[in-house]
Amino acid sequence: MTAPTPVPLRPALHAEDTLLARLLDGTYPPGSTLPAERELAASLGVTRPTLREALQRLGRDGLLEIRQGKPTRVLHPHEGGLRVLAHLSRHGELGRMVPDLLDLRAALLPHWVAQTADRDPRALREHLASPPAESDDPNLPQTFAAFDWAFQTLAAQGSGNALAPLLLGAFAEVYARAGAIYFSDAHRRDRSREHYRALHAALPLGPAAAEQVARSTSLDSLQLWEARRV
Repeated sequence: MTAPTPVPLRPALHAEDTLLARLLDGTYPPGSTLPAERELAASLGVTRPTLREALQRLGRDGLLEIRQGKPTRVLHPHEGGLRVLAHLSRHGELGRMVPDLLDLRAALLPHWVAQTADRDPRALREHLASPPAESDDPNLPQTFAAFDWAFQTLAAQGSGNALAPLLLGAFAEVYARAGAIYFSDAHRRDRSREHYRALHAALPLGPAAAEQVARSTSLDSLQLWEARRV
């Protein structure tokens, strides 16, 4: 007799992940509608209340349009909000997102650094003074990514723009994954230490100097990714 399929420990998350995989692989393409609730629940091996929970989560994240009394419509990921990023990063899209993240960073971070330099650069400057040292620690890429994320967070918070930390925070999960990939390369880590030293020196010189250095170092990071892709 065939052994029964194990019941997932967290059925709603299982249903959500399976549905998301189907959305991203084209099983349910943008503009289509999902099968009837009973059929869909059976295909996922979950109850209808569990399916509804998964659908609500995907709807909240901008991947589905749930309409009372009508079929659930599949949205294009681009129609969703920033919460879609975390989903995409977990399902094979992360490598393609890294250059876009670096490009967005080059557009926003220099302005935040300039505003921080103008208002109060002390906390940011203190942080930049002590980047992680090179070592054989297998977790060094994650450590470096956490340091770089803290740098960006301090710049966003120091800018005085109330929306800057909120916007940056939407990328937290994606950046944790992408940063570990980027900083897995020792050359990129070495160049980033040079970037931190340059920014540390530029902050006391005022907003214009700090912004110029932040922009050039951000663009250099993008070029490093394109030239030395893992």
